[in-house]
Amino acid sequence: MLAQIDSPEKIKNLSQKELRALSEEIRRRIIDVVAHNGGHLASNLGVVELTLALHRVFSSPNDAIVWDVSHQCYAHKLLTGRYKEFDSIRLGGGVSGFTKGRESEHDFFDNGHASTSISQSLGLLKAREIQGVPGKVIAVIGDGALTGGLAYEGLLNAGKKIGARFGSTSSNLIIVLNDNGMSISQNEGALSRYLSRLTMSIQYQSIRHGIDKIVEHLPLSRFFQKVIFRLKRGLKGFFLTNNLFVDFGFEYVGPLNGHDIREMEKIFTRVKKLKNPVIVHVVTKKGKGYSPAEDNPEMFHGIGPFNISDGSAETFYEKSFTECFSNSIVRLAEADKKIAAITAAMSKGTGLAAFERKFPERFFDVGIAEEHAVTFAAGLAKGGMIPVVCIYSTFIQRSIDQIIHDIAIPSLHVILVLDRSGPVPNDGETHQGIFDIALIKNIPAVTFLAPASGAELELMLEYAAALDAPCVIRYPKKTSPSEMEEFAAPLQSGRGSLIRAERYAPSLAVKFNLESGLIENISFEDDGKKFRRVLIVTLGSMFSECLVAARSLLLQDVYADIYNLRFVCPLDKDFFCETCAAYDAVVIVEDGVKSGGVGEELEGALLKKKYFSSSVLAFAKKFPAQGSREEILEGAFLSPNDIQKEALGILNQMNLQR
Repeated sequence: MLAQIDSPEKIKNLSQKELRALSEEIRRRIIDVVAHNGGHLASNLGVVELTLALHRVFSSPNDAIVWDVSHQCYAHKLLTGRYKEFDSIRLGGGVSGFTKGRESEHDFFDNGHASTSISQSLGLLKAREIQGVPGKVIAVIGDGALTGGLAYEGLLNAGKKIGARFGSTSSNLIIVLNDNGMSISQNEGALSRYLSRLTMSIQYQSIRHGIDKIVEHLPLSRFFQKVIFRLKRGLKGFFLTNNLFVDFGFEYVGPLNGHDIREMEKIFTRVKKLKNPVIVHVVTKKGKGYSPAEDNPEMFHGIGPFNISDGSAETFYEKSFTECFSNSIVRLAEADKKIAAITAAMSKGTGLAAFERKFPERFFDVGIAEEHAVTFAAGLAKGGMIPVVCIYSTFIQRSIDQIIHDIAIPSLHVILVLDRSGPVPNDGETHQGIFDIALIKNIPAVTFLAPASGAELELMLEYAAALDAPCVIRYPKKTSPSEMEEFAAPLQSGRGSLIRAERYAPSLAVKFNLESGLIENISFEDDGKKFRRVLIVTLGSMFSECLVAARSLLLQDVYADIYNLRFVCPLDKDFFCETCAAYDAVVIVEDGVKSGGVGEELEGALLKKKYFSSSVLAFAKKFPAQGSREEILEGAFLSPNDIQKEALGILNQMNLQR
């Protein structure tokens, strides 16, 4: 059936038996594609029936369905005309793994971060109401996203009791709470469900609003009106336990079985007729229909390619930066009982799971609340601890004010660790870590470090722990280059490390002569004629690409050393310029946006010293397209080939000028 569905209208007349068969087909399709491409599996398998029920009762795009985070939108994409392209999901040039407005009229926002859907939905709804556009707006938000403060800001503004003061409440707003792990409400049992359904009836609503209108117009003092209101709440609370959403001014329905399409359709149909904002609480099971994902939903939340038969994923023998961080922070915490670790609902993704197991009393998962994580760390630091806050680079963007106001101004000893800095494969624009340098570099009192290897990362964590001041450490989502391990040396503030060609490429001190067929020794003696000297300057996360470029340059008679900056700030610019003076050309490579970046600052320092043979390669001021790390770097002209071409271009231009 699935291949024949090119719009949600095609599922509205299916029988319950056909819907069950379609649910199984959707799950098979998602499992097959994610097993090949990687992606978010458990959350998508959990919302198949919910997605079908929403699209059968509501009429997208006239009724707007807004998916929070939107990593659970795969079934939605399959039902809205993207079946044929679904094989390309998360690949370069393919379908996005998140909702994307340019892809379909059924995708209303380019979402990727949590807790945004309620605010987005309320704004969209208000714009429609002002312009006389009919239709409901449905925000689908998970229990995890409700740990984010932005979700509560939206709830407060949308709820009838509080939001009405600001003119933002709306009767056409429906919030579907997809509860797949954390209990939001304790309303359980047959009586609770019966009364919940009763409150959704049109008769109940009309009687209730009629009584409210009569009370409002009675010549009673405000005191007696408040007494009547409290009596109503007291009687309601006697029969039905109130919850947070009711206190905000929402009607509340639930909990419902999120895998019973018939039950959800019945409730959604009733909810459509209400005149108040509504919360529909739906309980689903992550990984539904695929036992490995049901048994281990955390592993299958976001996973790379895997074997469908047993759920086993590909094993990598080289350590990633995340694994190196995990090992290093455990060793650091063993030696120093003041070390504490904080994460924002990403204990496994950030490598803090081992720390949590070993030091549970010093581990804090604050939920999807990055702002709180940073300010909470400030409190820990003020109390004498050394908090290490590990958050993905793309999510630290939410905490810039807290970094400035709560950590930098009082100069508190907090260590911020930014995982997944630089280009991030497959997740698209919303997850790129290319803005952290420009956002944080110019904050006073902050030391900012970038390791080139796991060994350097350990050195930098030790350095940050002893610093007694705010410190940021960034590293990429990739394996730690083994070639760089031997070059780790003690840190000197503001200074990088110079790695000469003889050290990183002793095997390339020979060259194959195509004409004679013989191997000739290359002399690195600077005779001023044959060999030209280039310095490739890089932040640690781009070391591997610069190393490939440097080796290629050696084979073209260009002596290429690598200067590993280590520090984003502070920068010893005098030392840097003195180092550069010995080279014919300097190429600075940065995996952040060029504007406001470290390369721009260093090139400015060189120009002041009358050094004009330099160039900066960095990301342009635009959002990189979805793709692998290699594809993203190629699109930004930051591949090893681009670095090599830039160096040769500068040298050739110098020859022309001479």
